[in-house]
Amino acid sequence: MKLGIIIATNDAETVWNALRFGNFSLKEGDAVKIFLLAKGVECESLSTDKFNIKEQIQSLVNSDGKIFACGTCLNIRQSEGSETCPLSTMKELYDLVKESDKIVSF
Repeated sequence: MKLGIIIATNDAETVWNALRFGNFSLKEGDAVKIFLLAKGVECESLSTDKFNIKEQIQSLVNSDGKIFACGTCLNIRQSEGSETCPLSTMKELYDLVKESDKIVSF
């Protein structure tokens, strides 16, 4: 299955669980693409002692999961994409939705 996950929150627990779900899906043999939108683009800075988001991101990327971050949302926050969460566009979000078998949003 091709799974698309859209994360539009900066709540650490919710982001952590979304990434855990993505990692679980990869282990089940699914292809996973994540699009960070709105407050979701802040996810790389949200790790806490309880919710190690950076670890989940690295695990996902190491397992061939893909993460994209909305460029406009990053610009609003005067931020840039990163190696693990590169700057992306609405076109890529559209393609993710169009090509995925299932979409889950957090």
